[in-house]
Amino acid sequence: MARRIDVTGAGGVRLAAWEFGDPPKTDPAKLVPDQPGPLDRPGLPERTGGATGAADTPGVLLLHGLMGRASHWASTARWLSGRHRAVALDQRGHGQSDKPPQAAFTREAYVEDAEAALEQLGLTPVVLVGHAMGALTAWQLAAKRPDLVRGVVICDMRASALGAASQREWADWFRAWPMPFATLADVRKWFGEDDPWVERPNPARGEFYAEVMHECADGWRPVFDPDQMLKTRETWVYDAHWEELAQVRCPALVVRGLDGELGRAEAQEMVRVLPRGEYAEVADAGHLVHYDQPEAWRAAIEPFLDAVLTV
Repeated sequence: MARRIDVTGAGGVRLAAWEFGDPPKTDPAKLVPDQPGPLDRPGLPERTGGATGAADTPGVLLLHGLMGRASHWASTARWLSGRHRAVALDQRGHGQSDKPPQAAFTREAYVEDAEAALEQLGLTPVVLVGHAMGALTAWQLAAKRPDLVRGVVICDMRASALGAASQREWADWFRAWPMPFATLADVRKWFGEDDPWVERPNPARGEFYAEVMHECADGWRPVFDPDQMLKTRETWVYDAHWEELAQVRCPALVVRGLDGELGRAEAQEMVRVLPRGEYAEVADAGHLVHYDQPEAWRAAIEPFLDAVLTV
């Protein structure tokens, strides 16, 4: 089951948060049946409600990467829900959260959204688990509001500046997408095999991108606006983020896939800069660590979570 909770982010942007674990038995009217694929397929009813869960249940907030959505965390959230209250957030411009054309897509807005979600959901003190952009949001929030955060998991996100060339490559990549896709099978094949960014066939990558598509009158298109994604990305690619990393005082785990975008040397330097940093890596995983190797991903983060959440 998946349960949707609406929260309000910076500037009044409506955000959709999702609990994927066992539903609260006392609130059956607010439950949403699990659906395969994207959460906003036609016919899936929206249900909203306030925060639930015992006050003494350790909280975990899961933050997806650029172009991602909360449902990418469903497997991790269900696994966590046995002992913790795990909530995944559709960040602004993503999933079923609002995508206002004139909204701010700055680092500050994303961090303020996560901060507001934590307080409205009653999750604090929380462990933040972030992938890529979501990991950057996690450590920036931990640096800004140490009172709200008891631990951070940083998955495959670099602290160094990526530069203008990287942003141009992303713009070119978006233009290369053969949209609209006629079928979801075409989505899976292109992102899993035909995309020039794919070094070798990767079915998990195809599934990942199929989950961020929805059916339109002319075929399948992303649930996000690529221009908003580029606007979001340009707010971090030109800057390094080591200073904020050094301000994270809670325990922090840096996780990388061996074939991901975060190199081992940089990951280990991030651990060194973090006052209470730890390191883990997942074999046979690329950038989408939790999607490529879900069991190995859980094994990599479980000792850290056990130590932080049982304190």
